[in-house]
Amino acid sequence: MERLVDRMILAAKLDTHLYEEVEADRNATRDAMLVVLISSLAAGIGGISRGGFLGLIVGLLAALVGWVIWAALIYFIGTRLLPEPQTRADVGELLRTIGFAMSPGVIRVLAIVPFLGWIVNLVATIWMISAMIIAVRQALDYTSTLRAAAVCLIGFVAYFVFAMVISGVFGL
Repeated sequence: MERLVDRMILAAKLDTHLYEEVEADRNATRDAMLVVLISSLAAGIGGISRGGFLGLIVGLLAALVGWVIWAALIYFIGTRLLPEPQTRADVGELLRTIGFAMSPGVIRVLAIVPFLGWIVNLVATIWMISAMIIAVRQALDYTSTLRAAAVCLIGFVAYFVFAMVISGVFGL
């Protein structure tokens, strides 16, 4: 568990060496998925202030399903639509790196504090997008951070729309 926490901290610090390490470490897949679950649970807990128990469940599921959608879009866009000549990645490599990129999302638990939620969520979102850009750049072997940013932001728009639709459906 200590190693997982250390890796999450390095991921949140946008450490490129960490992203290279987890890209190559096939044994890190389970840990990457655990990071996604922890981050999603933090989002769910943060949602309690807006919707009670329903806010917890909707926040958790929206974060988790939204991440899956975002990950799938990033893989497709990054490897099919906007690859660089040297881009070589399998699904596992990308899932490991972008799983750890969700580490900053743990702070979303603080959104449970009334009137602080939107600020915490904004900071967490910007931080996770930044981590995602580093993760994608490393996993897809991009030389251009701008290309990685484009891939992440295109995918994020779909993720954001999904999260807003789910929130609207449940009135949160």
